[in-house]
Amino acid sequence: MIDMGQLPDGQRVQAVDLQSGRLRARVLTLGGIIQDLRLDGVDHPLVLGHPDPAAYLDPFRHVGALVGRFANRIAGARFRLSGRDHAVDANEAPNCLHGGSAGASVRVWRITRAAPDAVSLALDFTDGEMGFPGAMQALATLCLSDADGVAGVTVALQATATRPTPCNLTHHGYWTLSPDGSADHLLQVAADRYLPVDDALIPLPDAPAPVAGTRFDFRTARPLGRAGLDHCFCLSDDHQPLREVASLTAPDLRLRVLTTAPGLQVYDGAHFPDAGLPGHPGQTARPQSAVAFEAQEWPDAPNRPDFPPTILRPGTVWRTETRYLLDRP
Repeated sequence: MIDMGQLPDGQRVQAVDLQSGRLRARVLTLGGIIQDLRLDGVDHPLVLGHPDPAAYLDPFRHVGALVGRFANRIAGARFRLSGRDHAVDANEAPNCLHGGSAGASVRVWRITRAAPDAVSLALDFTDGEMGFPGAMQALATLCLSDADGVAGVTVALQATATRPTPCNLTHHGYWTLSPDGSADHLLQVAADRYLPVDDALIPLPDAPAPVAGTRFDFRTARPLGRAGLDHCFCLSDDHQPLREVASLTAPDLRLRVLTTAPGLQVYDGAHFPDAGLPGHPGQTARPQSAVAFEAQEWPDAPNRPDFPPTILRPGTVWRTETRYLLDRP
């Protein structure tokens, strides 16, 4: 473990370096962030990142992090559960984004196990924290692999709670298959439905909708383009066995996404300034410079009884697993 220093709020951050064959990663206890990911033979980072952990509080907030306790958005920063109305942190006014301003991405997780190719982390949320009911414990294992020409990152997440509470954890990494950006990369998503959203990125009342005949139809691989994506693709109506759900193909490298989750948010970084934010040496974060694949529950599900349920109840364990596989196209 490597001491990365102290954040302005006094939190102390450690880093764990992982390696499996050709693949190397650095994981921070801050947010469970995959700060850097490198593959032998590729001369640039495979993810957006920054050498200074403090940058992940702002302006690199959520980049490469584990987010929750409820990833994505809750409309109006409120929901009704067990006969009670719950007001939660409106950090993207008027909505709650990624669990609120003190969500998992800006908290220091504790290391429970470390191995040369994997690290396990834990984080405790208190009852009533940012308005969410129930104490909740989140556990994450990040593991590297490299075999038969395929290198991979597996993110396994689970959670338990003391009271019924919304639960939706995900990894929010931004993939950089090419230093020149991703607009010309080929995107494929195995989903025939998606969630249309309003200007605040809240699913519309008639969501989901068919992708057929829209710019969201990526069932056959085609260029990602510059039109802008920050939408949830509906993979299924509940959790499924691990299966391949998406791919992103650059001229010299391909990323395949496998998950058990029912949704996949695809986001091309539109919030980054056009002028760009400097990250790792030689790397700039700007719109379409990278793509996030956030395997998750459907957004605003606590307010949508027609969506797959996302309430974690005492005595049960919420689990999801996502694998990001890298090979040559």
